[in-house]
Amino acid sequence: MTAPAVHVWRLLKWGRILARHGALKGIEGDANTPAPVRRMARIARLGARVPATPRYADAFQAIGPAAIKLGQTLATRPDLVGEAAAHDLLRLQDQLPPVPFATIRTALEAGLGRPIEAAFRHIEETPVGAASIAQVHRAVTTDGRQVAVKVLRPDVEADFTRAIDTYQWAAAQLEGLGGEAKRLRPRLTVENFRRWTLRELNFQREAASASELAEAMTAEPDFVVPAIDWQRSSTRVLTMEWIDGIKLSNRQALIDAGYDVKKLANTLVQAFLRQAIAEGFFHADMHQGNLFALPGDKIAAIDFGIMGRIDRRARVWLAEILYGLITGNYRRVAEIHFEAGYVPAHHNVAEFATALRAVGEPMRGLPVKDMSIGMMLDGLFSITRDFDMVTQPHLLLLQKTMVMVEGVATGLDPDINLWESAAPFVRDWIRTELGPEAAIADRLIRDVRTIAGLPDLIRRIEARYPEPGGEPPAPPLKEIEVVRIGGGWRYAAVAVVAAAASVAGTLMVVH
Repeated sequence: MTAPAVHVWRLLKWGRILARHGALKGIEGDANTPAPVRRMARIARLGARVPATPRYADAFQAIGPAAIKLGQTLATRPDLVGEAAAHDLLRLQDQLPPVPFATIRTALEAGLGRPIEAAFRHIEETPVGAASIAQVHRAVTTDGRQVAVKVLRPDVEADFTRAIDTYQWAAAQLEGLGGEAKRLRPRLTVENFRRWTLRELNFQREAASASELAEAMTAEPDFVVPAIDWQRSSTRVLTMEWIDGIKLSNRQALIDAGYDVKKLANTLVQAFLRQAIAEGFFHADMHQGNLFALPGDKIAAIDFGIMGRIDRRARVWLAEILYGLITGNYRRVAEIHFEAGYVPAHHNVAEFATALRAVGEPMRGLPVKDMSIGMMLDGLFSITRDFDMVTQPHLLLLQKTMVMVEGVATGLDPDINLWESAAPFVRDWIRTELGPEAAIADRLIRDVRTIAGLPDLIRRIEARYPEPGGEPPAPPLKEIEVVRIGGGWRYAAVAVVAAAASVAGTLMVVH
């Protein structure tokens, strides 16, 4: 177990880096920041040159790989770090100096359990990408296929283990202060971060996610998921089909190459909606560096380390909330929040509907191109405190991805109407999932499953209540309150009772 002094030292060291980038200004100036946290922030910045404009993303980049991933997680929490910080943290793109190829070669051969020549005819020593967890090299397999080989950075697990240990300790101290810190549930945020990271560090898990997403997206042929080379993949090495396209971040290159950027933007929005709402399984890291345009105005995605999953009930709520905000049905949106338990029952539905109207109506009066899902989420975050809404961990990735998708889509087509793009899909899905036919089908499925389960239920009842055996039924015993006393007294009482029973037994024998 790591000593508290070690955690404090790490936090002060990281705090010093944050201070030099001006990233502690918001913490010090926020009235909701607990006093102990504010004092620690002041200690960390003593003597530091603080820039006028905070550079949050640069600060996390300077701290190291684990901090980069934490920063990407915090980008989903404008309620926790502030809107400005959350927006700036979206710049974190995992770009780090590459590891020398000799080190990567050793890691690659250890990960595959065989010499590199046995798997690849050729592999380029200069990586095409170097991130906080891994770096990617272009290669040709022994059977002549172009592939991308992703190799886990050496010692990255140990670095993340140390960092997460301190993050968990710090979150527990913060939540222990109570009040606003407890409502924001920082321990759950760090726990989600830990789980996402563990999944990212296991490349077989990433390969499985890519394979599952490819199956789910067969209804969207314009969204491409590269094929996995399972024979050249392991927990530390991932080999997949090489994607030869133009990054969606390079809008001018797309235009010069003859791509229809408006169609690409619409395809991206439709693909995200199908993943999040229809399938409940979505790519949760869809920034511009992970998306490529392919011939035929198709989009290919890479990097499936962070995936989100939402159960059907939550997807129904999400679809109704989105559609209600799009159409201005704030009363229904408010009711869903209460049905889902997002707002405690002691609040008033009508009051919450009015608060939602204050968020939604200003956007409805803006020009189409200025309507923003990001603005909507920021507005929703602003009313969470007034209605005692605690963090919903299962929606954090979704919120982050919605903002990312919006940013990429508007980068391609600044005039895209996200509401018009989303409304038909959401409306049709609601009709399919919540219409009369769907309700009847769901009821039939539940009833058939209930009937099919009756024999097992009867067998379990028989096991719980068997026929009487040879032993006669026990007589009713008087209920006696058990007094909970200390361990030493308990043993003394047991000894006294045992001695008394022994004496009584002896007297009976004598007589």
